[in-house]
Amino acid sequence: MSENTAYSALLAQAKAGEVYLNDEAAAFHMYKACDDRLTVLREILGITRRTQNVSGFGDFQIGKDLEKKFLVQATGDPNSIDAVVMKDIEAVQQLREVFAISFKRLTSTDIENANAMDYLSEQVTP
Repeated sequence: MSENTAYSALLAQAKAGEVYLNDEAAAFHMYKACDDRLTVLREILGITRRTQNVSGFGDFQIGKDLEKKFLVQATGDPNSIDAVVMKDIEAVQQLREVFAISFKRLTSTDIENANAMDYLSEQVTP
């Protein structure tokens, strides 16, 4: 997809060091929230793939026409359900990267390392 959006502009600004979230905990939690949202969106994308197998409208021409209309709503159109979900996934991935950049800028630690450290501290804390 990779079209120019507000999120891609924000990501470009974050990569250039022009903008970042200035709260370490907020950046970390927003990154995790983006991960959770991506999980949900990927599940939705899986469900939308099932809508691409439309059938059961009968052998008449009107049934075939109806099948085609439903298929266009499912895929192959800029406003089809799969295209809309993919745009959302791309936007959330860009936001997640902005939060990762912010976290790294504040802590000099990659967020993946922070996740590991967070996990370890949870294991050690009584």
